[in-house]
Amino acid sequence: MPFPSARKILAPFLISVLLLVTACGQTQAPSRWDKAQQESTQKPGNAQQTTADKSTAQNQNLPKKAVAGGKLNKYFPSSGGGFDRVFAQEKSGFAEAKLNKGGKNVAMLSINDIAGNPTAGAKFQQSTKQIGGYPAVNQGTNITAVLVANRYQVKVQSRDASFTASDREAWLSKFNLGGLASVK
Repeated sequence: MPFPSARKILAPFLISVLLLVTACGQTQAPSRWDKAQQESTQKPGNAQQTTADKSTAQNQNLPKKAVAGGKLNKYFPSSGGGFDRVFAQEKSGFAEAKLNKGGKNVAMLSINDIAGNPTAGAKFQQSTKQIGGYPAVNQGTNITAVLVANRYQVKVQSRDASFTASDREAWLSKFNLGGLASVK
């Protein structure tokens, strides 16, 4: 009786061992950085909401999907008074522009649709300040923001010490906030 060749026995044996080792191998749990990366790369319209977020969204009647970023550009203030507005970024639910003076970036202007993140509007509930008839808050020492129609967060962020809080408020009032309030 002839013995089967070593190749015919060895190949299936090695494949079986390989499958056994990989199946029983230990998988690594995702780190907190992996989770943060996953959450930050979700589209605003597809962001997962917790039960608390859903009740807030229902109370505010926010849609589940954010508007296209390009739809927000027309509500930004125009260049003028020695300032140049240069659009820098646009994505679903977000548009951003640089505000330059003398070739130097002095501020960032942005509009963010919070439809995918309704809890972002909570910080405006205790606001005692208004700009253009909308609740306003200071975030740290270099950001001023307003909440338009409980949906659009409009921010001006100083990038240079010469651009003060009163400058930020003046530029916020230059946005077409009333027009933005009507965007659905």
